[in-house]
Amino acid sequence: MISKSFTNTTHSRSGPLVEPARSLAARPVTKPTLHDRDPAALLIGGPMRGDWVPLASERRQGRLRRGRKIALPCARLQLPGRALASFALRGLGVWSRGFAGKEPNRKGRNIMGAGIGMEMSDVEELRSGVLCTAVLERAGFAVDQKESTRRAVKFRRGAEIIIVIHAGKGWFDPLSEAKGDVFRLVEHLVGVRFVEALDHVADLIGFVPSEPVWTRVPHKKRPGRSVSERWQSRRGPWPGSMTWRYLRQERRLSETVIRAAIRQNRLREGPCGSMWAAHTDEAGALTGWEERGPEWRGFASGGAKLLFRLGAVEAMRFCVTEAAIDAMSLAAIEELQPGSLYLSTGGGWAPATVAAIRGLAARNGALLVAATDNNTQGDVYADRLEAIAAEAGCGFDRLRPVADDWNEDLRRENSRRREKEGDKKTRLPHARRPRQG
Repeated sequence: MISKSFTNTTHSRSGPLVEPARSLAARPVTKPTLHDRDPAALLIGGPMRGDWVPLASERRQGRLRRGRKIALPCARLQLPGRALASFALRGLGVWSRGFAGKEPNRKGRNIMGAGIGMEMSDVEELRSGVLCTAVLERAGFAVDQKESTRRAVKFRRGAEIIIVIHAGKGWFDPLSEAKGDVFRLVEHLVGVRFVEALDHVADLIGFVPSEPVWTRVPHKKRPGRSVSERWQSRRGPWPGSMTWRYLRQERRLSETVIRAAIRQNRLREGPCGSMWAAHTDEAGALTGWEERGPEWRGFASGGAKLLFRLGAVEAMRFCVTEAAIDAMSLAAIEELQPGSLYLSTGGGWAPATVAAIRGLAARNGALLVAATDNNTQGDVYADRLEAIAAEAGCGFDRLRPVADDWNEDLRRENSRRREKEGDKKTRLPHARRPRQG
């Protein structure tokens, strides 16, 4: 009996890779692979044992065609069944064994990390299918409606803070340097590796998080207008205007502080009674503005956060707050203390902001005052400011509000003052007998 032999040839971009001929009789009899099974076998509790699915055996491949998906061979490993099932049932293919650490082409690049192998397109589809908001809501975080905007939604869980950006596709932790995509978020919150993060994210496919209700209706902006042109097109507040009433009646800022900010070209009338507070550089050039109103807060589109500045330019005492409203509130409480410059970072900590604060701290005899909020985030900012002061060799002081922020302190002080004035007005004058004629 004549035994037949053959040559198994696998083509790649660099040319054919020839496998030595082997006898058919010498080939071992293999069991049915994962490709021969029903896709439902990938589900938890299916025919496969436990919660893990073994990878399929190697299959012969013909010539690769451009744009065609291939099964990437990798080492014989085991991955979470739920993560594999989510890909297999959606027609994304499964993993197979073979090479480890090779990239077959740029169209179907495989990811080799923590002992797994899968195509980049599969990871991107899973990343785009699950938002960071779904992970946070499942983890017990809640939206802070007061501190959130459409573009940056702040989530809180106790003292933990996560800000979601890029329409739910990205996030960062303002209390640390952590940031990234949905997989990094799972690793950050749960403390697992990328393999387990895949499993957590796959569990959230189809989960729809609750969306916060925004009261501000988005409006179309004129295209092609620069930040400076949009700022110049707006009027400054005047007595009786909507922005003036918002600052005086709701925020309880003193008229002296408002007029000082207008003289220094720091305020503009925003839409719907909101306020625009300018951020400028050391030379006074406009970089953007904070937007704050009764039902809205945000920052100028296309602008850059630097520093809001109110006070003397040649000042040596620099009070750093987190919002322009707080900077003006502290100025009202201190009655615009001479030699002080009231600053606001706009809630950000960009490299340009850090460089601007370092430039101010480098002045001879400078005093850097951390007037941030009375909470965990404010303490983090205060520690960073103290480190800058120590690096520059200038003085440092921590000025903490009694309430959460300086505007709340100002409103409480005004309320107590009005109560005292009301008590004086309600007292009856001394009654005396009329003069007799």
